[in-house]
Amino acid sequence: MNRFIDQLTNNAEFDAEFNAAVDTTKQGLQFELAGVDNPAAFTQQFTDVKSENDARIKIAHGTTTLAFKFKEGVMIATDSRATAGNVIASQSVKKVIEINPYLLGTMAGGAADCSFWERVLGMECRLYELRNKKRISVAAASKLLANLVYRYKGMGLSMGTMVAGWDEKGPGLYYVDSEGQRVANDLFSVGSGSTFAYGVLDSQYRYDMSVDEAKDLARRAIYHATHRDAYSGGVVRMYWVNENGWTPYPLEDVGELYYQFHPEVQLTNAADAPLALATA
Repeated sequence: MNRFIDQLTNNAEFDAEFNAAVDTTKQGLQFELAGVDNPAAFTQQFTDVKSENDARIKIAHGTTTLAFKFKEGVMIATDSRATAGNVIASQSVKKVIEINPYLLGTMAGGAADCSFWERVLGMECRLYELRNKKRISVAAASKLLANLVYRYKGMGLSMGTMVAGWDEKGPGLYYVDSEGQRVANDLFSVGSGSTFAYGVLDSQYRYDMSVDEAKDLARRAIYHATHRDAYSGGVVRMYWVNENGWTPYPLEDVGELYYQFHPEVQLTNAADAPLALATA
């Protein structure tokens, strides 16, 4: 062990590499890319994000996140299950990232990508506030995130996030993905369970909802998504963003919500079919 320490502490080559790395960090955030003419094309040979083709690096992900604007602000809700293919890796992932007291981001896709880049965004938003003596707008924050990840388009990032918050213009909500796409809207749902969540949201969403109605709608949409999508589950995590900042709500287990919401689901055209099959 002592010889190993001596090699590190008395190694001129190591010292030169360390000093070079320090000089690089002073110039800004840098990443090492493949030493080829086209790093994006090189990376795509080994990484598969969207299709079902075989690849050395297969991005496996599944989740349900949603957010919508209403007259009292923005309501955000997510599940908490992390999956690696068919394996449930965790049931307690925090998929809402607190960027600053008035800005939130959601996590869908690769957990590491979303977590890293939204924390970089938090750093950049703080620097903006120090330089300009005012908070960054939701639109500017989402554009900043889109610009950050666009530099690495096609290099294997997997990220579908929403940036929600409140600024001097009121509530703001944007969708940003790892391809650099940025879209503004009043309602979004992202992840493998989003098709089920959209069914609930589209049928009951109104802009003039109260806070309690918005909470109930977000909770209901996440529950139905977790009930139908095997890659979503765990607990419902909700935040309400208003002019005073964001407010988190207590976690709710989707298993307990089953007894609240499932009796409302009615079988169509086959109400007695299970009994008929059982007695046949």
